[in-house]
Amino acid sequence: MADKAISTPNKKLMKTIFRLLAGLVAFIIIVLGLFLLFIQLNDFNPPTQMKITVDGMAQKRQVPDELIRLISWNIGYGGLGKEMDFFYDGGKKVRASEEQSQEWMHQISRWIAQNSGVDFLFLQEVDFKAKRTYFKDQSQQLAPLLPNHEMIRAVNYKIPFVPVPIYNPMGKVEAGMLTFSAYKSIENIRFAYPQIAGWPDRMFLLDRCFIKSRFATSLGNELVIFNTHNSAFIDDPQKMQHELQSIRDQMLLEHQLGNFVIAGGDWNMNPPDLKKLTYKSGHLFAAAPVHFPEHFFPADWQFVYDKSVPSNRQMHEAYRKGITGTTTIDFFILSPGITLKNIETIDLNFEMSDHNPVMIEVNLKNI
Repeated sequence: MADKAISTPNKKLMKTIFRLLAGLVAFIIIVLGLFLLFIQLNDFNPPTQMKITVDGMAQKRQVPDELIRLISWNIGYGGLGKEMDFFYDGGKKVRASEEQSQEWMHQISRWIAQNSGVDFLFLQEVDFKAKRTYFKDQSQQLAPLLPNHEMIRAVNYKIPFVPVPIYNPMGKVEAGMLTFSAYKSIENIRFAYPQIAGWPDRMFLLDRCFIKSRFATSLGNELVIFNTHNSAFIDDPQKMQHELQSIRDQMLLEHQLGNFVIAGGDWNMNPPDLKKLTYKSGHLFAAAPVHFPEHFFPADWQFVYDKSVPSNRQMHEAYRKGITGTTTIDFFILSPGITLKNIETIDLNFEMSDHNPVMIEVNLKNI
């Protein structure tokens, strides 16, 4: 009888604990389901092709057949300067302090202002409204620095709440790419890259894209430029091929129509012919996980990059020259009919971004 008297309350206690645990699990599942539903209902899902409106006004009407200068720079949303590491790349930090972020953006702005005479400027990872950069619209900070340029803007990352890392979520992110042009554009289109992830992962990843912009030239045909930011962390080469094929098809089409074509940006992969490099100034080379596939473009197309200075550094730690790995993933591709005069990766020692800007000077000639 004593054993039964003891066991009955124990059974009741176990049932109570089980009900509480079951209720807790059910509550977590409901909350998680509601959260995923909220994200799904607010998922940024732009069409494959979307015309982009232009801000600002460019005074020049035709791109001349003389030297033109282009710069591409992933500014790392003013939050990935030299002292920063990043949790998604093996580091620990999620965001810089507001003071540090503002200082890096000030340095970025100063450098862009010093190069305001550029004909075309491609920027990637620009925040429009994000918790990680304290909800500053960086496009509005940068636009006044280039008063004689058009500003072409495309969103590629728009999520109401990024829940990772759990201990300090990234929160709201709205960011994208900017193309500044000293010439009046004819047309600007945002092209969506194919999705590389399944549900629900794709709702929390960037909606990658490229910007295609068209300009009249003094030679009678057109110059078509592409600002791109390709996917990183691709574990399936086929997915990478599909993504690259979408921009390649547009580039080849424009060349077949008799136009000049220049594509540049953060490709998140090494150029196809890049071998191990010995960078000057003590930077340590480390190959990117992905290489651009060989023979993907006809032989008369040019991949142009600076072999002496890296364009990107690893983010698992704060930057230490000669110790932290660096590589080249920012470069340009030129169609036939374009003569390269100069290519230079500007060595800023990753002071204000995890990327260095890349500058090219080219001439157009009759095709």
